[in-house]
Amino acid sequence: MKKNYNPQLIEKKLYKIWEEKKYFKTSIKKSSKKSFCIIMPPPNITGVLHMGHALQQTIMDILIRFNRMKGRNVLFQIGLDHAGIATQLLIEKKILKKNKNYKLRYDKKYFFKKAWKWVEKYKHKIFNQIKRLGHSIDWDRKKFTLDSDVSKGVRKAFIILYNQGLIYKKKKIVNWDVCLKTVISDLEVINKTVKSKMYYIKYFFYSKKYVINNKNYIIVATTRPETIFGDSAIGVNPKDLRYKDYIGLKVFVPIINRLIPIISDTEVEIDKGTGCMKITPAHDFLDYKIGMKHNLPIIQVFSLNGNILKKLLIYSYTNNKDIKYNYYIPLFFQKMNRFEARKQIIIYLKKNNILCKVELLDSNIPYCERSNSIVEPMLTNQWFLKTSKFVEKSISTVINKKINFFPKKYKNMYLSWMKNIEDWCISRQLWWGHRIPIWYDKDKKIYVGKNKLNVIKKYQLKKDCFLKQEKDVLDTWFSSSLWTFLALDWPKNKNLLKKFHPTNVIVSGFDIIFFWIARMIMLTTHIIKDKNNKSQIPFKNIYITGLIRDEKGQKMSKSKGNIIDPIDLIDGISLKKLIKKRIKNVKNNDLKKKNIIKKITKLFPNGIQAFGADSLRFTCVALSTYSRNIFWDMNRLQGYRNFCNKLWHASRFVFLNRNFINKKNIKISNITLLQDQWILSELHILIQNYKKFIKNYRFDLVSNLIYEFVWFKFCDWYLEISKIIIRSGTEQEKINTQNMLMYILKQILKLLHPIIPFITEYIWKKVFLLNNDSHQNSLINHKFPKFNLNSINYESLEYMSIIQNFFKEMRSIRKSMNIKYSKKINVLIKNSSKKFLLIVRNYKNFLQNIMYLKKIQIFTKIDKNIIQKFIIRKISECELLIPIKEFINKDLEINTVLKKIKDCMLKIKILNTKVMNVKFLKNAPKEIVNKEKNKLNILENNLKSLKKYKKLLLSI
Repeated sequence: MKKNYNPQLIEKKLYKIWEEKKYFKTSIKKSSKKSFCIIMPPPNITGVLHMGHALQQTIMDILIRFNRMKGRNVLFQIGLDHAGIATQLLIEKKILKKNKNYKLRYDKKYFFKKAWKWVEKYKHKIFNQIKRLGHSIDWDRKKFTLDSDVSKGVRKAFIILYNQGLIYKKKKIVNWDVCLKTVISDLEVINKTVKSKMYYIKYFFYSKKYVINNKNYIIVATTRPETIFGDSAIGVNPKDLRYKDYIGLKVFVPIINRLIPIISDTEVEIDKGTGCMKITPAHDFLDYKIGMKHNLPIIQVFSLNGNILKKLLIYSYTNNKDIKYNYYIPLFFQKMNRFEARKQIIIYLKKNNILCKVELLDSNIPYCERSNSIVEPMLTNQWFLKTSKFVEKSISTVINKKINFFPKKYKNMYLSWMKNIEDWCISRQLWWGHRIPIWYDKDKKIYVGKNKLNVIKKYQLKKDCFLKQEKDVLDTWFSSSLWTFLALDWPKNKNLLKKFHPTNVIVSGFDIIFFWIARMIMLTTHIIKDKNNKSQIPFKNIYITGLIRDEKGQKMSKSKGNIIDPIDLIDGISLKKLIKKRIKNVKNNDLKKKNIIKKITKLFPNGIQAFGADSLRFTCVALSTYSRNIFWDMNRLQGYRNFCNKLWHASRFVFLNRNFINKKNIKISNITLLQDQWILSELHILIQNYKKFIKNYRFDLVSNLIYEFVWFKFCDWYLEISKIIIRSGTEQEKINTQNMLMYILKQILKLLHPIIPFITEYIWKKVFLLNNDSHQNSLINHKFPKFNLNSINYESLEYMSIIQNFFKEMRSIRKSMNIKYSKKINVLIKNSSKKFLLIVRNYKNFLQNIMYLKKIQIFTKIDKNIIQKFIIRKISECELLIPIKEFINKDLEINTVLKKIKDCMLKIKILNTKVMNVKFLKNAPKEIVNKEKNKLNILENNLKSLKKYKKLLLSI
């Protein structure tokens, strides 16, 4: 081994060897081995991986490597997601940037050519990132959600659900993006708090004879006057006494003079605006709900691009067909953009004395995360899945603990969502995605099938009949919800499904429990059956990780310029390249760019050094608490880089002192040295707790335990003791110690391998090279250490704990008295416990060796005059007396103490003057006064100690 640890020299080479030798290959043959499977949540093809991917994938890989070493047949299945809207938007922008004269709806073939080119490029990038992270994936089984076999599975699932009457098409209100011209999911909607205006508008009664409170109108407050043409009613709360007499009356809608009723509904907020709410069912989700309850007409005002229509589209809740109504929209407003229409409507209302007032307020406005345009609630024809049919089974699987959440708190979140679930809109108005397998004839009659030929055969149609496929594609989440069984080659390969399904665990974020986790449970339990025709779950456990935030607790995003690329931490990056990468996505904002550059330069003045994949993996594991937020810490990363370095040097020490009798197993009966019994006991306690915490997905606790064992117990204690034994012990003690060193190192490498695979594999290969052993030269398939209760010697643990306290106190004395660690000194023990006496008698030579002591003497009584010439320290088991005369120069020490006393007295005098000053006491804040008084108190105690020590020196 080289003197210094350098991950750059070992990691890429090792992964290449692992791939070439197919160490990650999954066996699909019949085997007595238990199976263990994790289906990786497929990263989006839109770009490279971020820290959230690194965290979750590292956790998955640890579980895979751990279970492989436990002797199980493992499968770590990888895939990439086509990410419908995100990818289409990205490709469109790319095309339009290069071809500015192109219209948005360009040639479909050209779009797909560019999209597939993008897929191939980013497949390569993402897979390389995953390899650099060290993940043990069966690369022969990689998938993409638009692969032909996956598409066949998606179509089959859709057809099953459609034929069972669980999929239907209906005109409903949805989140509509007027820029992308597609329905979007709630996950793609972000609410921003922005300054907005509330407009107070008069709605006049239909008859002049109605005058209430000296007014022949009511005032309605709204933030969206542009939807006024779609008003179906005015709503008031039945508990609002102000409007008790208004209910049942009719008012005119301003501008178009449509007559609408005043209705009462408990959904109307009494304290919002005037307490009167305009109800526009086609353009507001709450209004839609109220409209359904009261059977109000649904009046659509906007076209799909967000402009005012030429004619209103009016529908009924009962049959969704056009009803007779006034379709009139003034010519002036037709085809006008919705926000321009708002301005013009307000101008009209002001001019005609219909607008009472305008108020400024903060409003939550929904924006599309993809296009950054304001989302428009819109009535459109979409395909829906009847989710109510899946609720009971999806809830019972979790309540009956067939599926378990880790942490448990997310179980209630899941159950709450499931109990309030609504039908799922599964269609999208895109090109990029799984085309819905629906066909229409000339009369718009619907047919469902795998393809056109299948439809003709299934429905016995004429071969030359007219059939047109549905233009819409399926929501990306639809194919994702089938992922656990689609990734296992369903429906063509049932053997693979039998072997690995249900999968063992899904690792995901809390933000997609509903959008993905819940939907996977819903569709898998409905579609997939076991050999007894019982519903099968997609996974047994759900581990929810926190969200990685930056060092200030902010969410990482491209626009903020605070995203960390895992590869930059592994391979390092210069400041110049880092700045270029971070400001790449911050457009048309020079001030923001300057601030990001300033921040990056402050955080990484020399760029980011190469920490290696192992350091990054260990950091991810250590930060994986049950917390909802994970704050990234570069200091922790440096700390785990130091840990890898520590392991490297400890291994080198073991190899350099390798004159041992090579035994494959250390026999417990042969272990006589206290330190050997102790380190072996600590090892088996670690193995026991390691397995327990892995089972409960407490990766942070696993990392803490193994860090403490390797750094403190093995390196700082056992290794240091071993140095003394190898240097001055008997021949047999040396052999035993060298054997134990190698044995413990091998167990450490096995325990650490799932977490830090590269460095452990490299050191392991060196172990077998030293032994001239060509077998089992990879840790990947090696057996994980077994827990053995008989290996725990509780007496050795107790004795070593007492010895460690003794050792720490002796080090403290040496440090405080400037006694070199190599200088041998005497120590006297007084008022000792029986246990400590037994340890001293049995391990006297051992104690003297490891603490550099001349002699250890035990006293029951010591003359008072003599005792004054010792430094006395109390520990839990005894009093330690160190003779001062042996290690100090009396005259020099007295001079030093006198100087310290003088300096201390001067400081006390200055502080006394300050603390006794009336002005200071009167004007200074309490915390400052208390701080100064505490300083004075500490100085006075120091002075007492110094005077006592001076007296002791003079008595020698």
